[in-house]
Amino acid sequence: QVQLVESGGGLVQTGGSLRLSCAASGRSFSRNVMAWFRQVPEKEREFVAAVRWIGDTTNVYQNAVKGRFTISRDNYENTLYLQMNSLKPEDTAVYYCAGSVIDDCSGYGCYRTSLYEYWGQGTQVTVSS
Repeated sequence: QVQLVESGGGLVQTGGSLRLSCAASGRSFSRNVMAWFRQVPEKEREFVAAVRWIGDTTNVYQNAVKGRFTISRDNYENTLYLQMNSLKPEDTAVYYCAGSVIDDCSGYGCYRTSLYEYWGQGTQVTVSS
């Protein structure tokens, strides 16, 4: 059984930092696209960032988080990370980890929720003003 378990969410002040983790079990995602999404009540789940298996230089980010968030992975630990710096109140959301069965995506192609077969349960991030 494949499981993705997020951790690291919490309450932080504007300008602060948090590091989210997503521990995968049941299969390796080392050669697959993995991503972070976020969702606020009554809105659709929104793409945040994706990592492709061919390396950090080809990571994909939503414009609103570029330069502030960094996605990374530890293939040995089968864990995905999201380092979030300079947090803003508009970053407040439930953050979800997602795993695909493909090894590559390109630009907006990485944004589609349908690309990802596996999802975590989410972790709440709240940024106070």
